[in-house]
Amino acid sequence: MIPDLKWLENPEIFRVNRLDAHSDHICCATAQETESSLRQSLDGTWRFAFSENPAARPAQFWQEGYDLSGFGTITVPGHIQTQGFGQIQYTNKLYPWDGHAELRPPRIDWEHNHVGSYVREFDLDEGLKGREVCISFQGVEQAFYVWLNGHFIGYAEDSFTPSSFDVSPYLQAGKNLVAVEVYRYSTASWLEDQDFWRFSGIFRSVELTALPKTHLRDVRVTADYDYENKIGILTVLPDWSGTPASATYTLTDTEGKVLYQSQTPPAGERFASILPWSAESPALYTLTVQTEEETCTLKAGFRRFELKDGLMCLNGKRIVFKGVNRHEFCAESGRCLSEKEMLWDILFMKRHNINAVRTSHYPNQNRWYELCDEYGIYVIDETNLETHGTWGNLGRDHIAPDSYPYWRTAVLDRANSMYQRDKNHPSVLIWSCGNESHCGDNIAAMAEFFHKVDPTRLVHYEGVFVSRAYDYITDMESRMYAKPHEVRAYLEKNTGKPYISCEYLHAMGNSLGGMHLYTDLEEEFPAYQGGFIWDYIDQALYNEKGELSYGGDFDDRGSDYGFCTNGIVYADRTPSPKAQEAKALYANVKLSLENGILTVKNRNLFTDTSYVTFEVSLEKEGTVLSTETHSLTVLPGEEGALQTTLPLPRKAGEYVLTASALLKERTPWAEAGHEISFCQEVFTVEGEKEEKKPPRPTLIRGNMISGVRGDGFSVQFDKREGGISSLVYGGKEYVT
Repeated sequence: MIPDLKWLENPEIFRVNRLDAHSDHICCATAQETESSLRQSLDGTWRFAFSENPAARPAQFWQEGYDLSGFGTITVPGHIQTQGFGQIQYTNKLYPWDGHAELRPPRIDWEHNHVGSYVREFDLDEGLKGREVCISFQGVEQAFYVWLNGHFIGYAEDSFTPSSFDVSPYLQAGKNLVAVEVYRYSTASWLEDQDFWRFSGIFRSVELTALPKTHLRDVRVTADYDYENKIGILTVLPDWSGTPASATYTLTDTEGKVLYQSQTPPAGERFASILPWSAESPALYTLTVQTEEETCTLKAGFRRFELKDGLMCLNGKRIVFKGVNRHEFCAESGRCLSEKEMLWDILFMKRHNINAVRTSHYPNQNRWYELCDEYGIYVIDETNLETHGTWGNLGRDHIAPDSYPYWRTAVLDRANSMYQRDKNHPSVLIWSCGNESHCGDNIAAMAEFFHKVDPTRLVHYEGVFVSRAYDYITDMESRMYAKPHEVRAYLEKNTGKPYISCEYLHAMGNSLGGMHLYTDLEEEFPAYQGGFIWDYIDQALYNEKGELSYGGDFDDRGSDYGFCTNGIVYADRTPSPKAQEAKALYANVKLSLENGILTVKNRNLFTDTSYVTFEVSLEKEGTVLSTETHSLTVLPGEEGALQTTLPLPRKAGEYVLTASALLKERTPWAEAGHEISFCQEVFTVEGEKEEKKPPRPTLIRGNMISGVRGDGFSVQFDKREGGISSLVYGGKEYVT
């Protein structure tokens, strides 16, 4: 097949020679391998050339013997723009070409369509020789063509799910040359209008994978949980390329004990006294599928997620999502994250009582789902689809994907690619059809697809709010930024559909102060099942001076400037004060003090409070006078109380009783002594009080600036600007 640039502008061509999507299970040559010898990474330094548009690109660079002396280098994975090529740009719903090209979908901007030409030489590792081999790109923005040793291999779109190609016919002994041509814009650009920095390039890993003649191409693992009888029910549906002479299926528990071993895959196999999976107790079992040629390993979490009497329930209990929306982001490398950043995010969430993540607005790296499985985070997995800039701006006739037939196969392919890759992760509870893409028959077809292929999960799409004719496609009422009284009005209607705020509490600036107005609804209305803060982390990039910089700071026009700063975590992964509010109101162990009586409300679904110690301290003006500890076991969903026994002070003054719930033992996500939640009671003992009079401040009357100087502080008032121009405490200037 001859590659054609016309594919870039054809919405019905989004894959050429791309292999079918499949589960993300890991295959090794033997059970003893810790690193699979069937995999070879192509990450690292690639030769690279940047071109302003297709006409300026080195069109024949993929040919063997092509002179690459004019090429520089680039790191893979990584964005083109963060490595010194092209324009860094941030926009929200504004398409990045707006003002540069007058376009309507599915047309694209050819003049400003940057092209990255990548070349990499490699020798095939020993473990891959003599086998069928495919090359897999985990993430490329936004469209790319691939060649190997001068032969065209394939073409793909969809930036956030893997694209794999069979390269076996064109591999050769010794050096091999892979060439990749990446285009910033294609028809995929209309479908990927998320609120983020606009990047391009190979930003996730690239690897070669050897496929034995008999290979577990795909596997569907259903680990159901009968919570009434505490029985796990396992069904495994393998899809083989080739027919295995024999395959052994083994299930081991959390301690390595073999529960099942057979040459027949489990088909509704029942296991008594199984440990169920939840965010509170993320028990994972290991499933191994072994043949003579390969060993494949998966993690299984037994759980049941369902609609029950109009409520979303996990293992029979009403669930409340205490969530955040999370862009994949790092101030140094944009959306190209290492495991270090992902693990930091997981630990932060667990330590701040966040139990759920919406992958806004695209599937994340594979490793993220593994960490959510392991540490216990509920996931709304969102299809890579947002077309916000096509509705409200271009006119009703240009909304994408709406019901236009030419978008149908592309959006269904995106849904399928996410489903196939992530279907075995217990952390994934809900499939989302995308974000802010209006609605129509195409979104409805996506929802129908998810419902058909996966009865173990629910389906979400907030956009039915703008087109109520499609209410039937979702399993929950989902809204963005509805005010508390609007949420209450919906809940009072008792529609039979549970409610979540898929985005709320826009965390920009000094926000989240009204968060309790939402979380208070949790106990009043069972159908209120939580929300997801917008959003988790500020999107800011370091500039050449090492300063955090925002939209417009890179001379990007158009831009939405500082609108990328919505996180409860700063871009350098420093927690903001907003995180304290989220931690307090998301806590499952809620504390209150009144007249020295500590009340404990346990809002865990499955776990009593025996895992925490309650520490009570008495303070006066920051000095701890006495401390005591208590144990109190409160069952899930119940509350208990205890009387503190600290001696009350007699000396006059203001005092504070502080009660904290502290971890008794180390967990995978925090050390012993980590504070889960706290509360305080402030009281005053009357009597004669020593009044310390601070020195009288000095007023300085200037011509244009007046000042006040006092004990440890100074203030300046600028008459020209009409406000405070300087505020200094302890020698530090706070007005910057």
